[in-house]
Amino acid sequence: MAENIWATLSNQLAETTATVGRSVVAVHGRRHPSSGIFWSGDSVVTTNHTLRRDDDISIVIGPGNSTPARIVGRDPSTDLAVLRLQQPVQGASTRWGDASNLRVGELVLALGRTWRGNVVASSGILSGLMSAWRTWHGGELDHFIRPDLTMYPGFSGGPLVNAQGEVLGMNTTGLHRSGITIPAATVARVAVELLEKGRIERPYLGLAMQAVALPESLRTKLNLMSSEGLLVVHVEPGSPAEKGGVLLGDVLIEIGGRALADIDGVQEALRSHKSGDSVEIGLVRGGALIKVNVTLAARP
Repeated sequence: MAENIWATLSNQLAETTATVGRSVVAVHGRRHPSSGIFWSGDSVVTTNHTLRRDDDISIVIGPGNSTPARIVGRDPSTDLAVLRLQQPVQGASTRWGDASNLRVGELVLALGRTWRGNVVASSGILSGLMSAWRTWHGGELDHFIRPDLTMYPGFSGGPLVNAQGEVLGMNTTGLHRSGITIPAATVARVAVELLEKGRIERPYLGLAMQAVALPESLRTKLNLMSSEGLLVVHVEPGSPAEKGGVLLGDVLIEIGGRALADIDGVQEALRSHKSGDSVEIGLVRGGALIKVNVTLAARP
């Protein structure tokens, strides 16, 4: 009985590797060997940290089968890049899955493709899952997925696959020392914008700030809940904040109704908005509480 289960599992793993492997390519980007995943017949998603140049890139589809490619756009904060193939590949497709229903302990496969064009695999379980996670570059991943398996050199950019043969996301060693998986939802969100605009437009205010304590008397007078605010020490000329009327010496206490305690809070508040959005900012100026409307713009 055990032998039959072993044989069945072995066959399923091999068949899944062969099937999903057709969606995996090798990427020669002149820095580190890496893999990639077909996004469409003429585009591939891969990891940004393995690429040095924007062109002179070779995509290996299989043994003896390669095509030139160039970078359409890259986002270092999520370690994602999109490549455009010089020649479209007929029938290239990837079955993406939903990582939101994963459970710790599930069996998964990591796939890659060597520089010679051979598919390689590594298996293990999911050892860690969290909800939205912010990278040390400031990017936002929809989930933190940590598989317990060996990510050999060249596995960055390759897929993490579930028992249904669906691609749960892209593996990378560029965001976490142990290697993690960028979830499919994040890959889709970033890839679509990179293909459309060539970069990720993140709104900004154009302020330099530092945290300061708010005096008890001021908090009582203005009925403030927070004990700290953000003192504006520089306003970038021509920035959304300057155009909105924020002045040097103002103290920010909220953005869009969200209380601020530190700089991370500002980034957290801005992540829920896009360029062109108008947000209301609460300020303490001259001992009074005022509100200004700032129209956000993409960081230059």
